[in-house]
Amino acid sequence: MTIRKILILAANPLDTDRLRLDKEVEEIRTTLERSPNRDNFAIESRGAVRPQDLQTYLYNLKPQILHFSGHGGGEWGLAFENEDGGVKGISTESLTDLFKLFTKQIQCVVLNACYAVVQAEAICQHIPYVIGMNQKIGDQAARKFAEGFYKAIWANYSIEEAFNSGVTAIKLEGIPEELTPVLLKRHPSITINSKPINSDSSVIESNGYFYIVRSRLEQRCYEEVIKAGTLIRIKSPERMGKSMMMGRVLEYATQQGYRTAVIDLREANREIFADINKFLQWFCAYVGDCLEIEQRPEDAWKGFLGANTNCTKYVEKFFLNSDDSPLVIAIDNFDCVFRHPDVEADFCGLLRGWFEKVNTSKVWGKLRQMIVYSQESYAAHNINQSPFNVGLPIELGELEALEVLALANAYGLSWVELETAQLMDMIGGHPYLVQKAIDRIAHDDIGLEELVRTAPTEEGIFGDYLNERLQQLEANPELVVAMLKVVNADSATRLGSKEAFKLDSMGLIKRQGNDIVSRCNLYRLYFKDRLS
Repeated sequence: MTIRKILILAANPLDTDRLRLDKEVEEIRTTLERSPNRDNFAIESRGAVRPQDLQTYLYNLKPQILHFSGHGGGEWGLAFENEDGGVKGISTESLTDLFKLFTKQIQCVVLNACYAVVQAEAICQHIPYVIGMNQKIGDQAARKFAEGFYKAIWANYSIEEAFNSGVTAIKLEGIPEELTPVLLKRHPSITINSKPINSDSSVIESNGYFYIVRSRLEQRCYEEVIKAGTLIRIKSPERMGKSMMMGRVLEYATQQGYRTAVIDLREANREIFADINKFLQWFCAYVGDCLEIEQRPEDAWKGFLGANTNCTKYVEKFFLNSDDSPLVIAIDNFDCVFRHPDVEADFCGLLRGWFEKVNTSKVWGKLRQMIVYSQESYAAHNINQSPFNVGLPIELGELEALEVLALANAYGLSWVELETAQLMDMIGGHPYLVQKAIDRIAHDDIGLEELVRTAPTEEGIFGDYLNERLQQLEANPELVVAMLKVVNADSATRLGSKEAFKLDSMGLIKRQGNDIVSRCNLYRLYFKDRLS
């Protein structure tokens, strides 16, 4: 008889809120003792777990289910303990690398910690089932979920059925946190309206143009947008495909019967950004217009309540209570708000508050938020008032060589790896630049050799695009100095954090550890000449 092993790891560092982790372990053990199948399972538990303990426990104890109880901090990671019992965080990337080693061994990971859905999303690349929490979760709710989950496991139910049992246990206790646990499954990636390229991407056609779709990332968004109260953050430098992905996710939401509203912050002028009340009234009016609801927010505003409270009450009354269907509010070009610090602080705190309201109000579970942006604010903010360390982060990167080759083939070009490498040696894998280049070549506007030769000049097909980037740099002399340092260096160089942050947000550089290089030869050659 094969015995299934469950490993429960707990960490409650001295400088964090006290959790009754021992009680959670005790209740899980009790459910096993009462099960007629108790001889088929074994529970191992370890407390005060340090980062260096993880590999040892996983190799030596060989669990099929790993259960972690403790504290989570969204993108910051999970809180383990150091030698003195203080906090020692483990990043999402480190956890993902760890579980990649145990793909064949571990069937399910349960992260019973606040905001641990961030880690769950990453780990799910390698583990069939991962459970995380998309909000803060109370101590009692966490214990009840674990109790209900393992009762089903001992009865030989599937992971999905056990997850539903855990959620039901929270409901039966009368705790309004049943929407907090999230089950993620490692799915084969989808292919949409297209022929497959590889497991993660596909080519689609729209209005005579072909595009690369990041199918795995889109699938994650599709799974997330149907969850109550969720927040999705789509980030990349300019023209990397953010708005396209946002549009496809909104199309999917519409197919599910959801209402959608897209707010483009570029349409808010300086006068609107001058005052938080005026800005939030504009925001509410914009949402109402998208939903074809005629409203005058200024008439419902009560000055003594404050801008954020007025906005929250307005959204709840007119947009959430007025219709039973979920509402997706997508905010495009969110970066615009960062130029107005007074509005930024209140608006970011407002969105974070809406995200957390699902814990205490079912009506706010009907709201889904999407934020689309090129950069995060460089200013330091209270992490508990920021929407940028919760929810599902989606970051779009450059295309890989096989994707570029697939795009060229979709346009009818008989390219092989040689032509792909020749193009990418100049422009890298920037989706906009690649798509523009291949489209022009496919329509016989220019040959590959000539395109590469003229690319880093204003004579070439990227001239207007490069000139726009040049004007952005010249508006900030500090960035000119920083970019010159990058393009004139023979190898990776070091920049100040502020300059590196801004150049990275513009998409002009990429990081190699703590050092910086130009994102591609196109930028290196063009800016080396034009900024000299």
